[in-house]
Amino acid sequence: MKLNQLSCIVRAFAMRSNIVPILSEIHLFLLMCVDDFLYGCVVLMNGSLYVSCPHFSIFLTAALGIPEALIPVQLLWVNLVTDGLPATALSFNPPEEDIMKQPPRNPRTPLISGWLFFRYMFIGIYVGCATVFASVWWFLFFEGGPQLTYYQLSHHMQCTFDTQNFPKGFDCEIFDDAHPMTMALSVLVTIEMFNALNSLSENQSLLSMYPTKNPLLLGAIVLSMSLHFVILYFPFMSTIFQITPLNQKEWIAVICMSFPVILLDEVLKFVARTLNHNTAPAFKAKQE
Repeated sequence: MKLNQLSCIVRAFAMRSNIVPILSEIHLFLLMCVDDFLYGCVVLMNGSLYVSCPHFSIFLTAALGIPEALIPVQLLWVNLVTDGLPATALSFNPPEEDIMKQPPRNPRTPLISGWLFFRYMFIGIYVGCATVFASVWWFLFFEGGPQLTYYQLSHHMQCTFDTQNFPKGFDCEIFDDAHPMTMALSVLVTIEMFNALNSLSENQSLLSMYPTKNPLLLGAIVLSMSLHFVILYFPFMSTIFQITPLNQKEWIAVICMSFPVILLDEVLKFVARTLNHNTAPAFKAKQE
């Protein structure tokens, strides 16, 4: 079975409206990670790396004992806006600028090398941690939030009967507030849009491989973010996704938590270029 055929089967299964409601979060996690991996491989074969498997946040929230940052319907939304238009637009990336300076690829080299796997995992872990931190930030640090202690957050299940750490009058319904999930979802969507820009080139910096070289990608990002604003600011859609509109300060926090993925990938690209530069002379000497 071809790679794109298998991806379509996984996507069709996950998005069937009569099946999704009975799937548990772990089933959704596995389905979407398989789908994300397939899409990542497709984009990788077009000359760039697109990392989109942020569902590590499910396990991180469970490990920390904090309220879940995302629910299944929100994960499906992320899968739609990140694997839809941006991933498709990346297939129209221009060729690498230094492609003629690179030595031929060894046919025995695996598609996912050790370094590429490290980059995939490193960026993926950051995406998951930033998503969870967005939710934690609203609970603990945001001046417009409840400003809880970490103990209260990680022991939220004891809110109704632990009178020592949750004094009388404490509103336990704060843990069901839609703002933390909205922050996590918005960070995840925004960070994936930045990640799509990173994927313009596998190793070239955005300072040399300008985003304007793929106008389809820019259009896809604008459209995807517009769709995200629709579900945020239209009451009917926000009810379905259990989210709420964000104010200016919250959006500034979203950008601050999302933008570092650009800087991290720029560092990784610099290391990759350095490694390639060091291996190129050895290859030429071997040929001679």
